Amino acid sequence: MAVLGSIIKSAIELRDTLVSEDAPVEAQRKVLRQLLEKAKNTAFGKYYCFQDILDSEDSRIAFSSTVPFHDYNQITERWWHRVHEGAADITWPGKPTYFALSSGTTGKTSKRIPVTDAMLDAIRTTGIKQVGALSNFDLPSDFFEKEIMMLGSSTNLEDRDEFKEGEISGISASNIPFWFRGYYKPGEDIAKIDNWDERVQTIAERAGDWDIGALSGIPSWMELMMQKVIEHNNLDTIHDIWPNLQVYTSGGVAFQPYEKSFSKLLSRPITVIDTYLASEGFIAFQQRPDTTAMKLVTDNGIYFEFVPFKPEYINEDGSLKQDSPVLTLAEVEPDTDYVLILSTVSGAWRYLIGDTIAFTDIEKAEIKITGRTKFFLNVVGSQLSVNKMETALQAVEEEFDIEIPEFTLAAVKINGEFYHHWYLGTGSSVSEEKLADSLDAHLKNANKNYKVARDKALAGVKVSTVNPSVFYDWNARNKKKGGQVKMEQVMDEEKFAEWKAFVSGQRP
Repeated sequence: MAVLGSIIKSAIELRDTLVSEDAPVEAQRKVLRQLLEKAKNTAFGKYYCFQDILDSEDSRIAFSSTVPFHDYNQITERWWHRVHEGAADITWPGKPTYFALSSGTTGKTSKRIPVTDAMLDAIRTTGIKQVGALSNFDLPSDFFEKEIMMLGSSTNLEDRDEFKEGEISGISASNIPFWFRGYYKPGEDIAKIDNWDERVQTIAERAGDWDIGALSGIPSWMELMMQKVIEHNNLDTIHDIWPNLQVYTSGGVAFQPYEKSFSKLLSRPITVIDTYLASEGFIAFQQRPDTTAMKLVTDNGIYFEFVPFKPEYINEDGSLKQDSPVLTLAEVEPDTDYVLILSTVSGAWRYLIGDTIAFTDIEKAEIKITGRTKFFLNVVGSQLSVNKMETALQAVEEEFDIEIPEFTLAAVKINGEFYHHWYLGTGSSVSEEKLADSLDAHLKNANKNYKVARDKALAGVKVSTVNPSVFYDWNARNKKKGGQVKMEQVMDEEKFAEWKAFVSGQRP
């Protein structure tokens, strides 16, 4: 019997029954006041009169009417450039210890997002909450004795002046609690290897030394790691070397597009738990097994606001128009796409993270990620969100029994008419014409705006198929492999021309 595992599981279940939480709306009210109180004497807090907001009848209304929305470029130009230069007490008391480097899925240069000690504490606290939520899943006691493979970016952080810099997954892994280090794999030495291919090769060589019970990381890179382990050790599935693997936690990316290809690397189903860790903070995690939605972390260092995701509120560069209506958690509705706005203990204020979400359960504050503000394809009124694209692609996968783990597209003109040109990452032998017809039909069924556009100004769908590895090579060329790197699903005309040229160079 797994005695230690039974003790750990019992301790988690006991903690879950003893720890009480405020209702999400009340928790958010407290978090906002805590943020304002803490930052009222910073340059930002003085400029926007945080004390007056605290003294107002309703601090939520006063806050939203006083402080403007900021995307990364806006807050950096006005405030964070001084933080980057080493100035203290700008948007949060003191100075950050780290900067999280993130190029996201757009942009050619890395963003430098402050990560304060308060944010690291918040991430650790939410991590403990997530571990506590495992008591809600039907996992055997011996699972709690197994090791966890966390495949993120390198923990070998760069020194820049007085700060350290790296991706948030590397920063988080370099600050894991001492009690967790015995469970953490691939371990500190391997995690410090900068070159992703070398790090994965080392993991493949050492894989037989570990008893992995859980995996954590971006699905696309996790698949490549498992493929390398299987290939190097001459296996059929990953369970041949890690027979006790039972859980996979994704990292801020919808798992559904990868589900079919991911499952082929396993000998049996495992429990998939979604998480939402971004450079700006640990936003949400799946708390219970009977849903794929994630619970917003409403009581731990992040205040959330929500703008209805409509074309009239979004600028061409993906930023928000300042007069856009904004809602608090108390005002949102289910099954409606919202632009997610954050204010955090790292000194982000009314910050546009770039993601869109929808609520599946308002009372529980549970959400799903539906896309990116910059990946909203609305040429000729088609109004396609990433969520609708992925839903249509899943239907195509089912129709032809194929896997399409990666895709990108753009609106292009062919002989003077608009088309949506899709590149699908698949090893399927189904013809591009059949895939285009199927995709078009499923999009029409799922989205009335798309159907209207197809009857008018959108002439059709063009599909090109490529090996999924081309997407990973593209990311490697433009950014780097592994970590939080994600593929851009919608491209503008200039980026799409670069992509087409790159694909042409990759084909034999």
